[in-house]
Amino acid sequence: MKLFGGNSNRVLADSIAQYLEIPLGQAMVRRFADQEVFVEIKENVRGEDVFIVQSTSYPANDHLMELLIMIDAMRRASARRITAVLPYFGYARQDRKAGGRTPISAKLVANIITEAGADRVMTLDLHAGQIQGFFDIPTDNLFAVPLLSRDVKEHQDLDDLMVVSPDVGGVVRARSLAKRLDAPLAIVDKRRDRPGESEVMNIIGDVTGRNCILIDDIIDSGGTLCNAADALMRAGANSASAYITHGVLSGGAVTRISASSLKELVITDSIQPTKAVLEAPNIRVITTANLLGEAIQRTASEESVSSLFD
Repeated sequence: MKLFGGNSNRVLADSIAQYLEIPLGQAMVRRFADQEVFVEIKENVRGEDVFIVQSTSYPANDHLMELLIMIDAMRRASARRITAVLPYFGYARQDRKAGGRTPISAKLVANIITEAGADRVMTLDLHAGQIQGFFDIPTDNLFAVPLLSRDVKEHQDLDDLMVVSPDVGGVVRARSLAKRLDAPLAIVDKRRDRPGESEVMNIIGDVTGRNCILIDDIIDSGGTLCNAADALMRAGANSASAYITHGVLSGGAVTRISASSLKELVITDSIQPTKAVLEAPNIRVITTANLLGEAIQRTASEESVSSLFD
């Protein structure tokens, strides 16, 4: 087994290598003057089981091309099996036609990764589980809920705890966390009466006096999450914290979160946190290195990955 990392999340790749107690593979990734990506693998991978860690986070297109070219380089170097490890799978939000004459970009990206030469894909908390079916190669969708539930038990006030889904689409994920914490479940119902008007937030469930834990897979601008936290506090909640797997946090999201009524936002390192994220007073980052490392180890030794979540 050999592990390589792209430039999107080098820190996580190093942490996974430390967990597996193997050195991170040597690969040179550089750009020509016109920003073309060039990759050179600096060690022999012939006949090896190769894992490439690369989140397709911002800048998504650059990191995606880097991943594709690394896969192609491994394939041409006669690697026995190539597994693309994408802690964050970009374009996952484009998983269906949202309107007329729009693409299904998640399927397109899945096709491109397959055609580049990947034999297997491993990812974490896909935005929609059915994206696994977009790939024509084996795909492991790992779940962060066990990791998040452990952190809730260690760092949050478990008295009067309530798990809250920020929208109807995230109920399955929220129910899974609520079951592990033996806590009740509430739902934030988002409605937009007319285009361009602010969202109306309705709470399904009684959150009065509760310590609420919002859970979701992606936080981007942070607007919806901050609105949900405000709605919970107006409904009588004692506190509102959030656990999100992928901290995209684009634009002014960090500033918005810092000034919000959120007691704490906990994200994973599936996307390498920026300096602003690390310095934010109410944002905390937990690592997925052990989870991904164990899944990689089990895949390499042909053991069960799903048993990680039993």
